[in-house]
Amino acid sequence: MRFDKNLSAIHSYLCADGYVIKNPENQKHKYYHIGLRNTCPELLKDFQKRFEIVFGLKPIITPDGRCRIQNKEVYQELTKNFSYYSRGWTLPKLSKENSRCWLRSFFDCEGWVVVRKSRDRHVGADSVNHKGLRDISSSLKAFGIISSIKLLRKRDMSRLFIYGKENLLRFKKEINFLHPSKKTKLQEAMDSYVSYEWEFPANKKKLRECIFQIMKKKAKIKRNSILRVDSIKKENLLKLAGSLQNFFGVEAKVYGPWRNNSTQYYELCINKKQDSEKVRKLFGI
Repeated sequence: MRFDKNLSAIHSYLCADGYVIKNPENQKHKYYHIGLRNTCPELLKDFQKRFEIVFGLKPIITPDGRCRIQNKEVYQELTKNFSYYSRGWTLPKLSKENSRCWLRSFFDCEGWVVVRKSRDRHVGADSVNHKGLRDISSSLKAFGIISSIKLLRKRDMSRLFIYGKENLLRFKKEINFLHPSKKTKLQEAMDSYVSYEWEFPANKKKLRECIFQIMKKKAKIKRNSILRVDSIKKENLLKLAGSLQNFFGVEAKVYGPWRNNSTQYYELCINKKQDSEKVRKLFGI
């Protein structure tokens, strides 16, 4: 088979949630069935559309969550070099673009997304095809996505995990989901990450407003009336110190890093009494 984006997606659908079967040799009645089992209408329609483009035949979508067709020639073409049984399928050698389509279809069928803010955010997938899942992990590396695999011995199954903001961001950018609820949940996972980088607008008016918001929200009075602002990002405080000097003529210094248990942070201090009083009046601290 000559793989393109459509055939790559079809192949993956069939490996994940599909079947390509014929009658047993000792049975007189001949049949050649190809189909996708899934409860997601978008995936069934995608399979149907791509199948028609590649083979010129339109499978039917049934009420019980299947998109299926009977055809001997297509069966023979699909099974010429590939198996679609759960333990026997193999990931073909594909171009990067075709691999992207294959992976997306696989995760649409077999993948899930977990979102527990500040605790657990990951994309996962299970398979009894241990080698197949390892090949998927290797294929993800081509997109800069690092995954790990755990063997579930009691279930004779492997489980793939994609953890970390950068890996999930790359997965969203390079692979993503067509499955609506999984796609929404992946976006929820990305939105749940706290950004520690403060935005400083280029526009002077907006920047001045931004400084007011930061100071009113984050400035604290330390001993001897010294004003302090903390951040785990040193660059945030350096930009803030520069803006305080430029807009208000206030001198601020950045210290650190310090540690609070396992957290590293930096500290901006306004040490001069006259500058501290000035800032307190300006920002209502």
